[in-house]
Amino acid sequence: MLQLLLNQAEMNGFEFQPWYQAHVHPAWPGHEAAVSMLSREGRHYTLLFSHGFARAFWRTGSQIAFAVPSSTYNRVNGQGKVLEVTRKGFTRRTSKPHIWKYHLSRMAAAEDPFEYITRFLPSRHQGRSTGGEADESRPPA
Repeated sequence: MLQLLLNQAEMNGFEFQPWYQAHVHPAWPGHEAAVSMLSREGRHYTLLFSHGFARAFWRTGSQIAFAVPSSTYNRVNGQGKVLEVTRKGFTRRTSKPHIWKYHLSRMAAAEDPFEYITRFLPSRHQGRSTGGEADESRPPA
């Protein structure tokens, strides 16, 4: 899964080797070995939370589509009654120039950051959804 996330960022201009050499180790072991080491040693969050990776992954200034999962939550109406609201899953498209910052902060606050980011892979939003609150993927107005 880490390789798929990296592929998405690299297609959008992220350069993995210079990032790896600057943030992990100056000696480049090769692409597969570097990905394996990040995954094996649990250091993949170093990559996922890096600003360069996030900028490329969420394509700064470009339109992207992603899945917002179905969710159920409670809200208080004007009369003070608690209502249960159920929202269907849907595909959201966005083109905000700094959307990567929003998603990076939401990923940091997510219970499972890895699950949060994998929702944005193209194969994940074609008819599949995950649990969680729909508001997690709603960019600020």
